[in-house]
Amino acid sequence: MVHATIRDVAREADVSVASVSRVLNGHSNVRAAVRERVQAAATALGYVPHAGARNLSLARTNAIGVMLPDLHGEFFSETARGIDSEASARGLQLLLSNAHANPARAVETLRTMRGRVDGVIIMAPDLDPQEMFGHLPASLPAVLINCRENTQRRAELRVDNAAGAEAMVEHLVAIGRRRIVHLAGPSGNTEAQARVAGYRAAMARHGLAPRVLAGDFFEEAGTAAAEVLLSELGGSNAADALFAANDMMAIGAMMRFRRAGVDVPGRIAIAGFDDVPLARLISPALTTMRVGIAGIGARAVVRLAALIAGGVDQAVEPRTPELIVRETTGAATNTKQPVSREQGQTS
Repeated sequence: MVHATIRDVAREADVSVASVSRVLNGHSNVRAAVRERVQAAATALGYVPHAGARNLSLARTNAIGVMLPDLHGEFFSETARGIDSEASARGLQLLLSNAHANPARAVETLRTMRGRVDGVIIMAPDLDPQEMFGHLPASLPAVLINCRENTQRRAELRVDNAAGAEAMVEHLVAIGRRRIVHLAGPSGNTEAQARVAGYRAAMARHGLAPRVLAGDFFEEAGTAAAEVLLSELGGSNAADALFAANDMMAIGAMMRFRRAGVDVPGRIAIAGFDDVPLARLISPALTTMRVGIAGIGARAVVRLAALIAGGVDQAVEPRTPELIVRETTGAATNTKQPVSREQGQTS
């Protein structure tokens, strides 16, 4: 694979090599127009700094970059665990970073990784892909996880969040729940949006009135939602089920209901999404949609390794969540879809 040189950038930008060097090294004595031309040319050519280019031309770094939305919480630690397990088995090192839903940080992260890794794994459901991926050289192997719709034609793994949400509503309806409230994730998060869409579609199919509360994927949002629902428990339209867009919000709500002495699932059923390890360890154990978090991370490494080895992969690989029924919704009866019951721990 031929990599762009500083002379290629100079020729593309129609400036001298010295001007390119000054721009790339951050010198201030460069006209704005020249700086813009050089940066645009470097991005278009997928130019990496000389040391990185030399490493890439002579030998691989045996490292892969991983950019996650955050490093805090069980979901992301499980993702990282799956990535690390498969990478370690292949003798690959990880360069791990987080974007914090900040486009500028994501762009800077990708720039920093260029020349230091053989490929990247990117999970960025909150970010505009066209803005972010404009700084991802076409020559750099990449696997995307749950990113927004984009024109990159990169290898992708994508959870069918809408189908998962529909399956959860079907389960709750099957056990007799009708006033099902959905606690959503962040408004700009593509996974959260798909889960809301699936919830609404299933509620409409059963002629039920949807109600969506704003959330943010954090435990505190679940606690706040429980406070709202607790204030309504005496009314005739009080919720009889809360379906949270992730497990941590569901757990936050459940703990608040328990402190208030509310019977879960007798008075209100609670369900989550993701199946983080804590979901099966708390009491009562949480009904949820299992997405196989660690398995997704491991699969991303497998596909990236194949790309680094010279393979071609532009497929979007769907991942269908699995309904796991536990104590917070009780035993399922008369379900309209198959309900999977866990048989021990899986990743």
